[in-house]
Amino acid sequence: MRADNAGLLFLPGVPMQAKVLGRVPAVIALLLLAVPALAGDRPLRQYTIEQFVRTVSVGGASFSADETRILFHSNASGVPNVMSVPAAGGPATAITQAPESTYAVAWFPQDDRLLYTRDQGGNELNHLYVRELDGTERDLTPGKTLKAEFVDFTPDGSAFYVVTNEREARAFDVYRYDARTYARSIVFENQLNVYPGPLSRDGRYIALTRPQTSSENEMLLLDLQTSRLVTVSDSRGSWEPQYFDIAGQWLYYLCNAGGEFSRVRRYEIATGRHEEVAAYPWDVMYTDLSHAGRYTITAINEDARTALSIVETATGRPLQLPALPPGDITSVSISRSEKRVALYLSGDRSPRNLYVFTIGDATAVQLTDTLNPEIDPADLVDSTIERFKARDGLEIPNVLFRPLQASAASKAPAIVWVHGGPGGQTRQGYSAVLQYLANHGYVVLGINNRGSSGYGRTFFTADDQKHGREPLWDCVDAKRWLARQDYVDPERIAIVGGSYGGYMVAAALAFEPDEFTAGVNIFGVTNWIRTLESIPAWWEAQRQALYQEIGDPVKQRDQLQAISPLFHAGNIRRPLMVLQGANDPRVLQVESDEIVAAVRKNGVPVEYVVFPDEGHGFSKIPNQIEGYGRMLAFLDRHVKGAGR
Repeated sequence: MRADNAGLLFLPGVPMQAKVLGRVPAVIALLLLAVPALAGDRPLRQYTIEQFVRTVSVGGASFSADETRILFHSNASGVPNVMSVPAAGGPATAITQAPESTYAVAWFPQDDRLLYTRDQGGNELNHLYVRELDGTERDLTPGKTLKAEFVDFTPDGSAFYVVTNEREARAFDVYRYDARTYARSIVFENQLNVYPGPLSRDGRYIALTRPQTSSENEMLLLDLQTSRLVTVSDSRGSWEPQYFDIAGQWLYYLCNAGGEFSRVRRYEIATGRHEEVAAYPWDVMYTDLSHAGRYTITAINEDARTALSIVETATGRPLQLPALPPGDITSVSISRSEKRVALYLSGDRSPRNLYVFTIGDATAVQLTDTLNPEIDPADLVDSTIERFKARDGLEIPNVLFRPLQASAASKAPAIVWVHGGPGGQTRQGYSAVLQYLANHGYVVLGINNRGSSGYGRTFFTADDQKHGREPLWDCVDAKRWLARQDYVDPERIAIVGGSYGGYMVAAALAFEPDEFTAGVNIFGVTNWIRTLESIPAWWEAQRQALYQEIGDPVKQRDQLQAISPLFHAGNIRRPLMVLQGANDPRVLQVESDEIVAAVRKNGVPVEYVVFPDEGHGFSKIPNQIEGYGRMLAFLDRHVKGAGR
């Protein structure tokens, strides 16, 4: 289990997801609204929110024991649930039909049992479940307040590892489960205030990390036989253990110590020697090894897109891939026999789809077709990478979605879209919500303000102890950059963001009250003192790192109050929308309750939507319909219609 390097408030992806209060009639949902296009082109078609969110979201990929089926999850039913699809292609079969979001983990290596995970209404207290051969479900991690996560099967498939915080809410222990009886024993009792990482294949060693700051941590190696604990990290930086080699001689890890970007290195257990393995002019996101070690998979964060390679470990020769449609390969799963590969492919106008191929084949089988067939990709837009200089000269990278109908003759309203974090990143690739906004005429600039990941260590740490100031000023400078584009109406620019991005929205309206036309705050922090005092117990190891990143609620109380929008809500005079999950453990509902009440006292328009069955991120399709639909209506009313 790895700590989330994005930090406290990372928005779990775009699209954001939101409780249905009223459904648009189905007949209206199917209408295509034609609007003028450029001369010589067919009219651009606009699509309803129902049509956009009926594009299916899929994830996870595990081969069955006989490698004839793939386990994955899909929200085609309206709620994410576990599915199975033949590797040769064909209809997928629902494995679970739970009312709560359920996500695939893995098939058992030797039979048709399978593992999956779910929480309760978005509270992030995930449990691990097994589906038995007779179809019954068993909770392998019962309890009301624990959080559990699957680690991996042993190489022979006779056992598997799970981390849970059942013994102590602030600490994750590692358990070994017998794959037949589910009898378990604790193999690592966490008294070290660390996060457990990968185990060696013989179960002797475990890698551990201990956060120090948001950008630095220690990496440790524990010998579970002798209890010998060694500090592997020998200099300051980010250290992320990835895997042990087959023989258990080397620990492979990512590290940016001594440089700007995370690179692949390895540590020889017997000698304590470090070696460089691979480096790129961008951060390595992860690296992994196939079951028997024949292939190495490495993903690079290349300017807000994923560049992924699969090479033969012994020779470094790239694996010859079959013919695939245009797009980025974002994740890969190699079967235990190392003969078959499942991968996800996506692009700006093509949501991720699952493919499978046998190594050596010239073609791959597409197993999912996720884009709603009612949507023509020609009506969607490709993103571009745009950069501008902030007021202090720092270069700020962004992902721009420009509507097809925006031109100098037809200036469009615009949105500065702020990602979660601190430390997240807006990336290229399909996003239902951003395509929806662009399709309805909004220029969307996904800003990667200072403090974002993916652009080097210096850029990542440039927001430390500066929240509410320099990162916010980047957002204002982004708005001013948009205003200079000849296809943007400078008087109609909003700011929208979720999680930490929601904080930036509230901060922009409170501290730069004349800059933006309106704001949409999606479960954003408005009172840093409360948020930092109510950090979930399972983030205890990160507490001091978060205090150093943002501020200590005891020692820096005045500073945190100064940057918290709630205490400056009297300055807000532009329309505000707030969306919140009632079960959010990261940003409590009271945060949104209070900012809404405070802004309403100013007599400005405020719209507030609470989703009782969601947490920090909205996963259910009916809730997405409600959330996105009401957001667009709010923007149309207060931004697109501003001054008209």
